[in-house]
Amino acid sequence: MSKVNLSVNLAGVDLKNPLVTASGTFNPQAHSQFYDLSLLGGVTLKGVADVAWPGNPTPRIAETYGGMLNSVGLHNPGVEAMKKEDLPFMEQFDTAVIVNTAGHSIEEYCRVSEALQEESRVDLVELNISCPNVKEGGVTFGTDPKMVEKVVAAVKKCTKQPLIVKLSPNVTDITEIAKAAEAAGADALSLINTLFGMRIDIYRKKPILAQKMGGFSGPAVKPVAVRMVYQVHKAVQIPILGMGGVMTAEDVIEFIMAGATAVATGTANLVDPMAPVKILEELPQVLEKLGVTDINEIRGIIE
Repeated sequence: MSKVNLSVNLAGVDLKNPLVTASGTFNPQAHSQFYDLSLLGGVTLKGVADVAWPGNPTPRIAETYGGMLNSVGLHNPGVEAMKKEDLPFMEQFDTAVIVNTAGHSIEEYCRVSEALQEESRVDLVELNISCPNVKEGGVTFGTDPKMVEKVVAAVKKCTKQPLIVKLSPNVTDITEIAKAAEAAGADALSLINTLFGMRIDIYRKKPILAQKMGGFSGPAVKPVAVRMVYQVHKAVQIPILGMGGVMTAEDVIEFIMAGATAVATGTANLVDPMAPVKILEELPQVLEKLGVTDINEIRGIIE
């Protein structure tokens, strides 16, 4: 048995290890057929709104070198359906549950959080501020520090659980956004969300995705993600859930050295359903090679 301590504390919630699944890349019912979800530090459920969202037209997934593009559009059945299906299912597992929330207005975000207030199986709420604000002409919530502060402050008031704010990388200065979220009451930050990307089918002379552009994720974005986690760790005092191209135990350690408290797998879950388990098997071995006995020792060690 490994002597390495993998337990971490994310915004007051104890996790048995730092590995979490990223929203939109993980289906508890499907993935639990491959392994016991209790092995994970935490599970993030797919983004959910106050009512069902149909998502974008297909095709909405495209492979690309070093990653993938998606324009799923937060297709979800609504918070009430999630409360009836996903949360009861998660009762059987000893792992933290994070619910990712979406909205097109501050009021929509608040309604989702209010619907989750009495749910004991929800340990943390992750606020996805990469949604367009329909009341402000479609400007993305997460790209304007003032708008970030406004939405986070409002949602914090109607959220009982610790609030994680998920940051968009599609900004000029990620630290400005992070500081705004912290000032408004965020308990933690998660980053990065997907980058904007596009692919064109040269034979059909058309974009591959129906929406033309989509979110770019996978190993190719990891250097950007690590850089942003490093910058944000230096700029704020609250913990970070790092993500972006995590495929191996070495990737997890890299994010933690940059300043992350916990680390999420995203695209890896789609490439190989067993990816989180394989990473967890490797993690203590790699840490032992580095002479590390407690994973918390290496957090943010890069000057």
